[in-house]
Amino acid sequence: MQGRRGFSWIELLVVILLLLVLALLFTPIVDRRIYANESSAVAAVHNIQSAQLKYAQTYPAIGFADNVAKLGAPPPGTQPNSNHANLLDPALACPNQPCARSGYLFAIDQTSGTPVTSFRITAVPVVPGKTGGRGFCVTGLGIISTDPAGGKACSVPIR
Repeated sequence: MQGRRGFSWIELLVVILLLLVLALLFTPIVDRRIYANESSAVAAVHNIQSAQLKYAQTYPAIGFADNVAKLGAPPPGTQPNSNHANLLDPALACPNQPCARSGYLFAIDQTSGTPVTSFRITAVPVVPGKTGGRGFCVTGLGIISTDPAGGKACSVPIR
């Protein structure tokens, strides 16, 4: 055995078998994380849409917010106003959109009118296929739709 170099076939097969077992164990974890992130994204777009409706009732001269930051908390020591309405959980609001949460980026786009009479809320995966598989959108009507490709071309209603 002094001249032995490298690995035997049995040793290589054992290593390959171990790698396959680890890969099979890891795959469901990734799928569960994607599913959890997608569920969180659907709940978040619903919460942002609800905050939008409250915003429009509170500030009828402005209409809907054109940015997620306007739905968030005001700076410390100041009262809520149309730029910081304090209608959205701080975990969803951010100073600049898109706002990142649970592997998704959230934004308000496609606003129109003065006051703002229509909007769309989007949630797209930060890394499609890893942090989420589908993109989600909701309009003022509250119909949540999805883009199976992970983008903003939402065409398949989910509820």
